[in-house]
Amino acid sequence: MKLSKNYEKLEKSAVKLTVTVDKADIEATYKKVTANYTKNAQIPGFRKGHVPAKVLETKYGDALKADTLSEVIDASLNEIFSDEKETEYRPLPYAQPAMDKMPEFELGKDLVYTVTYDIFPAVSVKNFSGITVKEPQVSVGDAELAEELKGIQERNATVTDKTSSEGVAKDDIVTINYSELDDDGKEIAGSKREGFVFTVGSGENIYKIDDEIIGMKKDETKEITKTYKKDDADKELAGKTKKISVTVKAIKVRDLPALDDELAQDVNSKYKTLDDLKADLKRQMETALKRRVAEIKNNDLLTQLVEKNQFELPESMLQAELDGRWRMMAQQFQTTTEQLERMMASSGQAKDAMLDSWKPDAEKMLKSRIIIENLLKERNISVTPEEIEAQYAKIAEEGGMTVEEVKKHYEDPRSKEYLIDDAKEAKLYDELYKEVKVSKGDKMTFAELFRQR
Repeated sequence: MKLSKNYEKLEKSAVKLTVTVDKADIEATYKKVTANYTKNAQIPGFRKGHVPAKVLETKYGDALKADTLSEVIDASLNEIFSDEKETEYRPLPYAQPAMDKMPEFELGKDLVYTVTYDIFPAVSVKNFSGITVKEPQVSVGDAELAEELKGIQERNATVTDKTSSEGVAKDDIVTINYSELDDDGKEIAGSKREGFVFTVGSGENIYKIDDEIIGMKKDETKEITKTYKKDDADKELAGKTKKISVTVKAIKVRDLPALDDELAQDVNSKYKTLDDLKADLKRQMETALKRRVAEIKNNDLLTQLVEKNQFELPESMLQAELDGRWRMMAQQFQTTTEQLERMMASSGQAKDAMLDSWKPDAEKMLKSRIIIENLLKERNISVTPEEIEAQYAKIAEEGGMTVEEVKKHYEDPRSKEYLIDDAKEAKLYDELYKEVKVSKGDKMTFAELFRQR
């Protein structure tokens, strides 16, 4: 198809594309459309397939022009957008190119039409000045290993009922009934709760009455009066005095297994001794530590790059991200997006308000992704087959697997593509950290590292 095109860049990575299609292509398409009508048209007085063109134009003139327009526009856009040399102006998949008005159609003249659409933002990241990335200072020592082993003990603990003569103690699992009382000692409507279960000392109960129920026995009822500090994290309790009636219905205790070879074998048959478990656990923790530190560093770097290299997101890209998060939320609730919206409305929450609250995080994530994609392209980052082999070996070592097992996992083309993308990004970050300052961050424990946002 003989055509010419002109691109005009607009705000927020939008583009106005003006296309001119040669009149010869218009006439050829019009003849093809007319021939199809001739083949299928049934008009009284004429045999099927033998209706004169002028009769068709009289009866179907507007339809012939509309079909010709549609075919020419579709064909020309497909030709333009499939051009491998012009990927810069390829439209994003989130929204179709929009036409403000239909073009004028006249045989014997070139067809000129205009569409607008969003493209992937082109961001030239040049400003690295003043960037300092802080690296958290964390190590895996005996204390961290002991904490992980304690978690394994707790997950493998047995739970038994205490005798009726034994009282509640810290770390017991208790079941209580409770209700809030007014100044006259009467139950406040709507405050009653039965069969509430929590671990004493965890603070995971509404009124934070862990200390107050210690020593209580099964079926014992106690009236508790508690005054909360003015700076209490729970604003509903801060500075108030509450009177609560509590009845203990059940007390259970965790019996932790001994840290020995038998426990190690229960965790996984590949462990023969407790030392085997400890060694593997430490390796897993050190791998997790490296990944988490790298994640925090990368997030810090990207946050600063986004701040120093400002650009606007295409509207369709941001909306697609928000819609995706909304659909994911519906899946988590195991419902449809429509039902989720009704559920939110019934609880006084509007969908639009929730999407607005998600925007800052969504914008930061998308801008970070765009910066990475542009840097990969600008620096022509690629990976060799040898580097992928090295990546297989690294994954095998970190995961306690064989290289053959790792390769089998990445046999699927899409999975291997993800691996290649990860390797490219790792290579890019290695380059970037040579261009910015990396300083020592705060010292923290292994657990604190994973609580950090």
